[in-house]
Amino acid sequence: MKIVAASKILKANDALAAENRQKLTEAGVLAVNWMGSPGSGKTTLLEALARYWQGRRKVAVIQGDLAGSLDAQRMEALGLPVVQINTDGACHLDANMVAQALAGLRLEPGRLLMIENVGNLVCTANFDLGEHLRLVVLSVPEGDDKVVKYPAIFQTIHALVISKTDLLEQVKFHIDRVGTDLHRLNPRAPLFCVSALQEKGIAELAEWIEAHQGG
Repeated sequence: MKIVAASKILKANDALAAENRQKLTEAGVLAVNWMGSPGSGKTTLLEALARYWQGRRKVAVIQGDLAGSLDAQRMEALGLPVVQINTDGACHLDANMVAQALAGLRLEPGRLLMIENVGNLVCTANFDLGEHLRLVVLSVPEGDDKVVKYPAIFQTIHALVISKTDLLEQVKFHIDRVGTDLHRLNPRAPLFCVSALQEKGIAELAEWIEAHQGG
């Protein structure tokens, strides 16, 4: 019987992720890994950001899904270059998948690369893709206890985005609780509250991302 240790798999992934990051950095591209549960509003948020950046920034997208290309089609409808990755059942993207996707994109100085990971709060935490920023999107309907229930992913992020805040009046969700729990785990990560449908909080989030370009 041959046993392959998970640590070896992650070590190999991290080495390739470092190569991806170096390639992106040298090209002047800022890559953002967007993580979150299915239905948290990642794609809708990316659409809102793309509209905000239209005419200001060049944006490209790598779209990760188990199957299909519905979200990628939404990105294409906005005129964005997009590469779809279908994981065929894998619950996360990895550095090798992203490396192959990068071959299908034009990497230009000043471009923002949005990587929408597979909807998952567990597996995605363990795999470095070669991104510069890791963000989690947590929607109001999911509940305000997720930081406590899934600490691993929240410990590694650069920022947390609470989405669908237009539903706060209909759903019992305490932003202060989320902020307190996040600060306990990850005191350096800021918290952004947005409503993509109402375009609230989008400018602040976009400007924070832009501030990391070249940093």
